[in-house]
Amino acid sequence: MAHITIEYMIMIPLLILQIFIFPIVAVTVMNVWSNSRMTVELQEVSGHLASSVQQLYFSINHASIASGSLTAKLSVPIVIQDGYNGYNYMITLSDATNQGSAIKVMNLTLSLIGTRGSASTLITLGQNANWTSSSFDSNNISQINATKTSGNILLSFQGGA
Repeated sequence: MAHITIEYMIMIPLLILQIFIFPIVAVTVMNVWSNSRMTVELQEVSGHLASSVQQLYFSINHASIASGSLTAKLSVPIVIQDGYNGYNYMITLSDATNQGSAIKVMNLTLSLIGTRGSASTLITLGQNANWTSSSFDSNNISQINATKTSGNILLSFQGGA
């Protein structure tokens, strides 16, 4: 009889502890999974934007085009979903070119607004590429423009529906 009492004294606190620990562990694991999934989706969008910029640049940089403009409509999501919530993201363009380099490198960074998560991509362009370092919300982007004048190419992002 004494053994049964000792077993209850050991097992009942362990069972009660499991009632509290299991939900905490489940929520933590789901948060980690959700954050990882959003980061992967940001990386995909970042790669798509980088590819679009680079393709547009190389298209207009062809020797047969003396001057003109090209526009590429973007098909990137406005929000990154987190199960029930959708988060907009901030797109930041900056210059990552090394001093004295013959090429220009654009750093395209996407950061979630309202939660943690970011992705960054480097875009290799020629020395005649120019852009304005800027930041804008994912709601305010629908196309990329490339304008070639006097051998220089100006890349810009435009908003709208």
